[in-house]
Amino acid sequence: MLKLAVIGAGSWGTALAYRLAKNNYRIGLWVHNPNLAKIIDQTHENPSYLPKVSLPANIQASSSLDKVLSDSQYCILVVPCQFLRGVAESLVPCLAPKTSILTASKGIENTTLLRPTQILSDVIPKNLGCQTAVLSGPTFAKEVAAGLPSAAVVASEHLDTAKKFQKLLTAPGFRLYVNTDVIGTEIGGALKNVIAIAAGVSDGLGFGLNARAALITRGLAEITRLGLSLGANPLTFQGLSGLGDLVLTCTGDLSRNRRVGLKLGKGNYTLTEIQQGMQMVAEGVPTARAAKELAAKQKIPMPITEQVYSLLFEGKNPRSAVQELMGRELTSE
Repeated sequence: MLKLAVIGAGSWGTALAYRLAKNNYRIGLWVHNPNLAKIIDQTHENPSYLPKVSLPANIQASSSLDKVLSDSQYCILVVPCQFLRGVAESLVPCLAPKTSILTASKGIENTTLLRPTQILSDVIPKNLGCQTAVLSGPTFAKEVAAGLPSAAVVASEHLDTAKKFQKLLTAPGFRLYVNTDVIGTEIGGALKNVIAIAAGVSDGLGFGLNARAALITRGLAEITRLGLSLGANPLTFQGLSGLGDLVLTCTGDLSRNRRVGLKLGKGNYTLTEIQQGMQMVAEGVPTARAAKELAAKQKIPMPITEQVYSLLFEGKNPRSAVQELMGRELTSE
């Protein structure tokens, strides 16, 4: 059996390990918490992040990167973007030459404004000959693990690498597409979380479906503007990693970022209280900071993102943020 390494045992990492194991691969699943690794190995369940899903016996969980990566030519990184650099640095000594690496992280690194594949390029020595790809799209972990119909995209500058992961990941109920627009795929996956916070705020304020639809549409416009300034293909933002992921994250009740916005809009919680009550990371929070800086660097107007930043980090009143967005100077679409 072919062995694949999945680095990260949150809900999405565990769901991907589950789907891959169902394809009859041996899966080494790296778990940051040694105690959780033992529980997963002994009970074949991840009670912390994907409870009530029975994991196949061909998933072996471990807190040892060396053990997980041993004998594997494929590595899938599923860790929060702000921790990706540290984890990548730790796994470099364990990587075999020419390992194919797929990142499923969505975000922009705050300290460098780099995308996930750029972080990997920064960390992994060129002489190892590793090629990278990114997985993105409208995929809630719980639904993928349940085998409900889902679709996503694998992007890589090397189309052969994208097609390798497409073949590995495709399963009944899980359809994969490929493209070579890494920039657009990563920007769409990162920025949709910021817009989802805005949509949650709007829903929390009780502003209705018109407001939500407007936020999704204008949010896509600013995501596209930023992506194009960085060299992305405009068609990418009409696809699964753009419009598809944006719609899901802005409307789905399983969206962590939408839930953050809902609580902010209702005004019952501070951001600190919201984050303390969440077991998993809402990537839109740190991404809002990085996106605001990146937009300023690229001289791209992103009014929704700027208001989300002010809500999260400057204590702005949600109603004031909406009033400012609605009162902006009139312009063409």
